[in-house]
Amino acid sequence: MPIPTPAPATAATAFEVDDFVLYRDPAQFWRGEPGHTIVCRVTNVVRYSSGGCRYNLLPVTGGLIREVQGDYMRLLPPADAMRDIDTAPLNGDAAADGVTAAAAAWLTQQAATTTWRPELPPH
Repeated sequence: MPIPTPAPATAATAFEVDDFVLYRDPAQFWRGEPGHTIVCRVTNVVRYSSGGCRYNLLPVTGGLIREVQGDYMRLLPPADAMRDIDTAPLNGDAAADGVTAAAAAWLTQQAATTTWRPELPPH
């Protein structure tokens, strides 16, 4: 009878300062506690002479998490966070319904602070 082998683990990624990541606290996870997975921003990369590194994280809800192993983090791509803006219809009666409130506020701010009139490209 063959012995089952565990599924291969996802390789850790090298993260950079200001990357947004999903962090899972392994101790809370294995104890079955709620709130073990949170969104954070990488604030510092701690490099060791052995070639390894750990990360200091700033949770979006506040606080600081020091020297986290990259194996417990997953990158949150900017494209995912901005997809609603990139795919929102910009014309029609329902245009505002396709954009979240934050995206609409950002677009409004950009329009209000623009100091030059956008020109159409030449034909």
